[in-house]
Amino acid sequence: MSAATKSGPSGVRPSKNGPSKSARSRRTKAFLRRPGFRMLFLLPAGAALLVGLNAGLQLLGADAPVKLERFPEIHGMLLVLSFVGTVIALERSVALGKAAGYLSPALLGIAGLLMISPLPLLVGKLVLLAGTIAMVLVYIPLWRRQRDNVVLIQVLGGVAAVGAAALWLRVPSIAVLLPFLISFVVLTIAGERLELARIGIASPRAEPLLTSLAFAMTMATVATLLWPAAGYPLFGLSLLAMVAWLAGYDAARKTIRGQGLPRYIAACLLAGYGWLAIAGVVLALHDTTLTGASYDVVLHAVFLGFTISMIMAHAPVILPAVLRKPLPYTELFWVPAVLLHLSLLIRLGLGDAGGLHGAWVTGGVLNVIAILLFAVMAFWQATHPPKAVA
Repeated sequence: MSAATKSGPSGVRPSKNGPSKSARSRRTKAFLRRPGFRMLFLLPAGAALLVGLNAGLQLLGADAPVKLERFPEIHGMLLVLSFVGTVIALERSVALGKAAGYLSPALLGIAGLLMISPLPLLVGKLVLLAGTIAMVLVYIPLWRRQRDNVVLIQVLGGVAAVGAAALWLRVPSIAVLLPFLISFVVLTIAGERLELARIGIASPRAEPLLTSLAFAMTMATVATLLWPAAGYPLFGLSLLAMVAWLAGYDAARKTIRGQGLPRYIAACLLAGYGWLAIAGVVLALHDTTLTGASYDVVLHAVFLGFTISMIMAHAPVILPAVLRKPLPYTELFWVPAVLLHLSLLIRLGLGDAGGLHGAWVTGGVLNVIAILLFAVMAFWQATHPPKAVA
């Protein structure tokens, strides 16, 4: 019998232990690319979003659908680390393309479910910490693959997330953890914007400058914990410097004059940068942990005005790449986007700054409606793509 016959028609000797390693690798990669598999990680993230918004209504004193004593306590961490964190970790896992990378979005999503459950809150906190550590570990092979400023900036954001989750084990006050949570989302999104806008950036100093600002923000974040009197003003100034870079180098200043999706994305980006600047000013004027109206302004200017606006802007571009399903743009996306920013003006401007409690509650309820409306519209667009014209 010839060697070719022994090895099979292809000349490759079949393995006694089943498919070859390369065949298993191809099947694994194909499975990881399946939209259904990736969608599984968004289900607990969606639960975290819904419970977090419900908790927000409780904190407003509004008529929340479900009222549990624990919900307000976990409100911030659910929305920032379990919801936003899962979405970011899933995107990074897709970029890595390895099965082990999906441990991070899995842990962050599970942590949200555990925090919602009747189990001791410590269990959810520990899993949340494990999820943030796993997220940072994903960046290591990404850095080895390409030593890029984008990855380095996002690593610093991931380290800030680990710091927030670790501190939460012993420090129950979210106000103390606020600079760490802000650094997580701002540095991660800044790295994302650098990656997306790199082609249009002509200045060779832009990337090194942003990287330097990222390190400065990280150091200021730590300073808010160790030396708050100096740390908070420095952190606020670093945030303003980051806004100046984003507004100065981002192509949104040009594409806002366009039409359709580019104009929508640009409007969301620029509005988000505006809210981030407001947060930076408030932080720069304080020398200790924020309380009262100042805390509410910074918290929601960053995590609603900036972060949710960034999600609304990037969803039609990023989600199709992550889920391998189209998310066609529709002009109706303007409705929740405009409502989000108008509701923040009511809540933060008339409510916090003007001292009108009714406006504060009304604006907060409209915040929730805007986010839910966008989520429903995005789901509808993803599952009901427009029919091609014959």
